[in-house]
Amino acid sequence: MPVQASQGNQAGSRQSHGRGVGLGLALGSAVAFGGSGVAAKPLIEAGLDPLHVVWLRVAGAALVMLPVAWRHRALLRSRPALLLGFGLLAVAGVQACYFAAISRIPVGVALLVEYLAPALVLGWVRFVQRRPVTRAAAVGVVLAVGGLACVVEVWAGLSFDAVGLLLALGAACCQVGYFVLSDQGSDAGDAAPDPLGVIAYGLLIGAAVLTVVARPWGMDWSVLADSASMDGTAVPAWVLIGWIVLIATVVAYVTGVLSVRRLSPQVAGVVACLEAVIATVLAWVLLGEHLSAPQIIGGAVVLAGAFIAQSSTPAKPRQGPTAGGVRGPEGQLSSTGTAV
Repeated sequence: MPVQASQGNQAGSRQSHGRGVGLGLALGSAVAFGGSGVAAKPLIEAGLDPLHVVWLRVAGAALVMLPVAWRHRALLRSRPALLLGFGLLAVAGVQACYFAAISRIPVGVALLVEYLAPALVLGWVRFVQRRPVTRAAAVGVVLAVGGLACVVEVWAGLSFDAVGLLLALGAACCQVGYFVLSDQGSDAGDAAPDPLGVIAYGLLIGAAVLTVVARPWGMDWSVLADSASMDGTAVPAWVLIGWIVLIATVVAYVTGVLSVRRLSPQVAGVVACLEAVIATVLAWVLLGEHLSAPQIIGGAVVLAGAFIAQSSTPAKPRQGPTAGGVRGPEGQLSSTGTAV
C-alpha cells in the first residue's frame, strides 16, 4: 500500500509539473504573439503594406528555421499531410484571412471573431473527435470571449460586412487548425512528429503561399534601412523586423506548439486568448494607446476564463481521455481519467 501511495503521489507530481510547464509555454506564446502588433504598427506607419510586414515575418522565420527543416527532412516522407496542413492553415491561412478581414471590418471585430477559435475547438473535440468536454473548459471559453469583446471594444466599430466577417471566421477556422494540428501525434510517444520540424516546414510552406499573396517584389525596401517611430522614439526598422521574426514568430510558434502538446488544444486555445490582452497592454505601454475602463475589466475577465479553463478536470473517472486534461510523457490514463 505505501508503494501504491508513493506511485500515486509521483503521478500527481508529474501531472502538476506537466500542467505548469504547459501553462508557462502557453503564456510565453501569448506574450510573443501579442508583441507582434506593437512592432509591426511602426513599420506600417513608416510606409510598409501590412501584407508585406506579414511576408517579412513568415519568410524571415522560415529562413531562421531552414537548418531545422533540413535536419527533419524525413518528415516530408512520413508526415506530408501534416506539414501541408500546418503551413496552409496555421501559418498562411491565419495571417492572410486576418489581414484581408481587417481591410473590410474594424480590427476589434476581426479579433473577436478570430478568437472564437477556442469555442470552435471545443465543438471539434466534442462532435468530431467525440470526446467529452469539461464544464470548466466551456465556462472558460465563454468568459474569455466575453472579456475579449470588452478588450477590443467591439461596440465602437460595429458594422456589417458579410465578406469581412466570413474572412474573420476563416481566420478563426485556420486557428482551430493550428491547435488541432499542433496536437497531432502527441500521444504517439517516440513516433510523434518532432514539433520543431513541423513548425519549420509549416513556415516554409506558409512563406511560399504568402509570397504569391503579398507579392513582395513591389515592397518599398528602403523603409527597412531607415527608422520607425514608436511613440515618438526612433527605432531602427531592422530591430523591429528582428523582433517580429525571432520573438513574435519563431519563439511564438515553438512555445505555442509545445504548450498544445502538454495541454489539450482547447485549454491552450483559451490561454491563447490572452494574446489580445497582452497586445493591448503593450500598445498602452510602448505606443501610448490608453486603456479604457471596459478594456481593463475585459482583460480581467479573460484572465479569469483562462484560469478556469486550465484548471478543468473531469468530475468523475472516465474510460478515455477527457478534453481539458493534460498529457505527460507517459501517455497513460490517471485515476481521474485525464491523460498524464
